[in-house]
Amino acid sequence: MSSFQDKVQALCEKVERNNTWRQKESFNLIPSESTPSLLVKMCEISDPAGRYAEHRTMKGEEVYFYQGIDFIRDVEIEAQRELSKFFECTDVELRPVSGQMANEVVFKGMVKFINRGKAEGQLSRRLRLVMNNDLTKGGHLSSQPMGALFNFVEEDPKTGKENVVHLPLLKENPYKPDVKALPELLDRHKPELIVFGKSMFIYQEPVKAVAEIVKGWKARPVMMFDMAHVLGLYGAFQEPLKDGADIVTGSTHKTFFGTQRGVVAGNFPKESPLRNLWIDIKGRAFPGSTSNHHLGTLLGLLMASYEMNNFKKEFQTQVRANAKAFAKSLKTHGIQVEGDEKDGFTETHQVLIRVKPFGPGMEIARRLEDNNIIVNYQALPDDATFLESSGIRMGVQEMTRFGMKEKHFDELAGRLADVVIRNKKVKDAVKAYRRNFLEMGYCLPAKEAIPLAARVLAAAIPDPDFAAKFVQNLQKLT
Repeated sequence: MSSFQDKVQALCEKVERNNTWRQKESFNLIPSESTPSLLVKMCEISDPAGRYAEHRTMKGEEVYFYQGIDFIRDVEIEAQRELSKFFECTDVELRPVSGQMANEVVFKGMVKFINRGKAEGQLSRRLRLVMNNDLTKGGHLSSQPMGALFNFVEEDPKTGKENVVHLPLLKENPYKPDVKALPELLDRHKPELIVFGKSMFIYQEPVKAVAEIVKGWKARPVMMFDMAHVLGLYGAFQEPLKDGADIVTGSTHKTFFGTQRGVVAGNFPKESPLRNLWIDIKGRAFPGSTSNHHLGTLLGLLMASYEMNNFKKEFQTQVRANAKAFAKSLKTHGIQVEGDEKDGFTETHQVLIRVKPFGPGMEIARRLEDNNIIVNYQALPDDATFLESSGIRMGVQEMTRFGMKEKHFDELAGRLADVVIRNKKVKDAVKAYRRNFLEMGYCLPAKEAIPLAARVLAAAIPDPDFAAKFVQNLQKLT
């Protein structure tokens, strides 16, 4: 067995190679990922990482159960303030550590909320019926019974299946909602909870239409929008809270270029009929779902929120322009692009292509990875299973941050078509092209960020002489 030092060195060399491959030699097009900025990364690994700051509201006051938390308490309050500004809302819960946990926290809160006021001795019940997007049509896993909805919705005793119905889609374009079919479907099923949002996501959700239909109901459904994939496009793409949604959830590391966490947001003033739902959601965040809620990533999220609020409009505009340009170029280069060409194929950061004529999606995705173009295979609405995927799902958000504009995506589309259609080896050309896009934007430039990062890292080094040398060496990079 190798020595401790040998293991450490071997692992560090592997990490270095992987960092170089992903950050300097490849085009990262997976729509559910992003690279945080240098300062976000520095925050993430700072002292709060590994600390605890459990807290809950008791008798109207926020009570913390650990000492030494003044700094991170203020960070959480400031992050709530920044994200309230981003969503233009009043209430933000930041303790879920993923988008899926954020959804689960809401589902738990919903079950507690609907059982408030039940008679003494009466058993608690689950949600009677939930409406969401079909997983096979792009719905997000975390809002499915096999995902975070597990155990929170009643079963049909006749079939043994959960009482879940799906939002209707157009037959001629299964990526768009069928608004005309909504009134009858809603009236027939009377869902208690409606979950909008998808993971294969190129068009708006029918929030306004549903809100208009149910506004006169005696007991209208709670409307929740899982914006995990499009959170960073909030406002430019869709504004669910203004459209009539009660709750927005999401993960903070996809189009929202922060650390890997989750968020729940909404407007719940004291006079709101859903105020108790918000109280139940907070209670399910802690102590219902978390203890340590990953304080390093919370600090990083605050830094990312500063960046997003400062560059929001500029970033969102470029992402959506790049996606449309990329889709158009792919079609020009001979690849079938999903969606409606009249709409530019997409309204988000995502671009969907059909590759079945050239091989299975899984095989094509691996072929692209071998040529340093990183995507993920995707089951399209007419595919039987995910393992028989005929599509590829891509997102432009990460490479937009590294400086790519519309014209740059045309050359990338050509390289991608070479791999997909002609099975050409373009790895060296792709590596050379990526060297044009190494400087991250929509954050502090490197010349300003590196000295700050050096100081943050040095503060974690106990030896003052070593820390000083460390800062000097890092600052030489600027």
